[in-house]
Amino acid sequence: MTTSTPTSTPTRATEPDRRLPALGGFSLGVLRIELRRVLRNRRTLAFTLIMPAVFFLIFGLPQGGQSLDNGRPVTAYVMISLAVYAAMVATTSVGGAVATERALGWSRQLRLTPLRPTAYVATKLITAMSLGLLAIVVEFVVGAAAGVRIPVYVWLLSGLAAWIGSLVFAAFGLFIGYLAPAENVMQIIGPVLAVLAMFGGLFVPVEVLPDVLQQVAKFTPVYGVGVLARSSLVGEGLSMAAVANIAVWALVFGVGAARLFRRDTARV
Repeated sequence: MTTSTPTSTPTRATEPDRRLPALGGFSLGVLRIELRRVLRNRRTLAFTLIMPAVFFLIFGLPQGGQSLDNGRPVTAYVMISLAVYAAMVATTSVGGAVATERALGWSRQLRLTPLRPTAYVATKLITAMSLGLLAIVVEFVVGAAAGVRIPVYVWLLSGLAAWIGSLVFAAFGLFIGYLAPAENVMQIIGPVLAVLAMFGGLFVPVEVLPDVLQQVAKFTPVYGVGVLARSSLVGEGLSMAAVANIAVWALVFGVGAARLFRRDTARV
């Protein structure tokens, strides 16, 4: 009598889960790591938090007895302008740090993962905006401690405008970080920000510039942010030209950064 052996049903190998992560790979855990890394960089904190505050104590306090046409203190005008400068330096420096990641090959490694370019750029932008907000708060605290007295709504509106406007420079930092070599990026960013701050009325009022330069200044990225941040202090209404300036430059730098990210990692 023959015995039949049961045939075993072949088992199918477990296939890996190839589903794309939600939100293009954006992760709160990665965001926390980025924030901790930025806050541990003493050089970045010195340039973004301490230096603008020192500028206010040097250039703002000596004008303590002067007033604007509407009676508001000139020191508040200087404080808000330097808060915009602090935020733009902070956000640009965080964005520009991607040049170092490019030099180390980190961005190309990320391209091997399901991480989408938009998620990567969003993580960098949120990190930059967080440091920009901290820079504004520090500048305002120093100003208040030094005797700046303005209505509460001016504090809130000017700070909010400076913070939202700094999105332009977070995108600008990413754009430069993917455009310039790591060894040159800070040498480019520093002088460029100084020139833009001059044209944007952060160091001196735009009105003191020659007429031709005043017209050119209106099309620079800093001009719209400065005008919007100081509008509640000087008593001007919402400038749609300033809003358009911020929106256009944010779009230009944001799209440019995303395109350069794709180009930089396309060789993987």
